[in-house]
Amino acid sequence: MARTSSNSFMGMDVPNFMDLTKFTDFTKFADFTSLSEQFKVPAVDAEALLDSQRKNIEAFSAANRIAFEGAQAVTQRQVEIMRQVMEESAEVVKQMTAAGKPEDKLAEQAELMKHTYEQSLANFRELAEMGAKSNGEAVEVLSRRVTESLDELKTAIKKVATAK
Repeated sequence: MARTSSNSFMGMDVPNFMDLTKFTDFTKFADFTSLSEQFKVPAVDAEALLDSQRKNIEAFSAANRIAFEGAQAVTQRQVEIMRQVMEESAEVVKQMTAAGKPEDKLAEQAELMKHTYEQSLANFRELAEMGAKSNGEAVEVLSRRVTESLDELKTAIKKVATAK
């Protein structure tokens, strides 16, 4: 028997609440054109407003996709690093349990600790750079859209000013 889960809060479908695909067509949400005509709002370009909001949602969706793909890449790399560490650990155990002089084993352990420390730093640096890169790309998408949005607002204000 299939079990269905109900993730609702105050009648809202919480998991799908922020599903941006539902908001991509604002004309289904409300007819802004007839609304502005009904209330006789002067100089409101409803189509431009809708287009601007559509672009905002597209930018947020793109930024979220970039951030998600970046997180996936970091996670995948972490798994690869863990696999590599496990393989190296098995080899180290084999080397350390082999016969040899105690002073040679101490020297090997010191070298191993140095190598492990340096490799860990390199891995941490790589993961941090991967995260910073994807976050930077996501922020760039949003930053570009904010700049475009402000340009659109400036154009709309000039249009209203010249219409008077």
